[in-house]
Amino acid sequence: MVGYDPRAQGSALSPEEAALAGSAAGMVTRALISPLDVLKIRFQLQIEHVSSPKGKYHGLFQATRCIYSEEGVSAFWKGHVPAQLLSICFGAVQFASFELLTEAVHNSTLYDSQTAGVHFLCGGLAACSATVVCQPLDILRTRFAAQGQTKVYRNLRHAVFTMWRSEGVLSFYRGLSPTLLAVFPYAGLQFFFYNVFKKLLPPPITAGDSAGKGLLGSLVCGSGAGMISKTLTYPFDLFKKRLQVGGFEAARAHFGQVRSYRGLVDCAVQIAKDEGVRGFFKGLSPSLVKAALSTGFTFFWYEVFLIAMHSLKQRQRTNGSPRGLEER
Repeated sequence: MVGYDPRAQGSALSPEEAALAGSAAGMVTRALISPLDVLKIRFQLQIEHVSSPKGKYHGLFQATRCIYSEEGVSAFWKGHVPAQLLSICFGAVQFASFELLTEAVHNSTLYDSQTAGVHFLCGGLAACSATVVCQPLDILRTRFAAQGQTKVYRNLRHAVFTMWRSEGVLSFYRGLSPTLLAVFPYAGLQFFFYNVFKKLLPPPITAGDSAGKGLLGSLVCGSGAGMISKTLTYPFDLFKKRLQVGGFEAARAHFGQVRSYRGLVDCAVQIAKDEGVRGFFKGLSPSLVKAALSTGFTFFWYEVFLIAMHSLKQRQRTNGSPRGLEER
């Protein structure tokens, strides 16, 4: 079960184990969903209406064909190195913080650490902690995914030094305000709905085929939680991406119109004025597919690695016990 559970006797997670499982889950998930992330970012950064013939991308299949024909299959993994670093770091900090926070709630308040409301609060705070730590990697990932055939950055090291010299250290934290505004409710709702959906499933049985069914339930519950959370908080994600590529307009000229924004409010006003209400939801289709797969796989792999570590600990205890030594 995700989060501190006082009823799970002898199997409580240490922060290090939660960080390891979270980072491994993030790494596997990132490798699987990277193409959808690239598609989502391209749509989010396009100023023209998706239905307009002036826009470069008009739909998922058209955008996929366009990127493949112009940039090759490797384009769907642009920015994969910073994205992987981001996922590993974010997963480690988020899940370790979440386990610590839910345990703190149990030890210092009267609330049950396994209630949906507690998971909403702790999930949001844990994601905010991970966001502050990982924001520079998110900036680098976005910029690599955004650049086309004309490459501004040759590699990760070149990108870091170029941004540091030309834009200053604050460039690594562009869009942090809308990111924090978005990530708290987004992650909080993910943990909230995951908790709710998991409790609707039959009681888990950890033996035989039932273990596989439990993990499949984690995948389905995570996917549903991800789609609902993404839909409710999507405009903030779009604001974040627009602000993150500020100062990067030259590399975007190949894709169509470019805009400069003075901040979060100016970004929202310009989008409403130039692109309408629908502009706040550009890229929602690939984002929903990505959110379903990303959140579903994250919770799925997190629980897979937790089960593996729990089994390993039990085996070590058994082998180290007097009975285990006699059997040897």
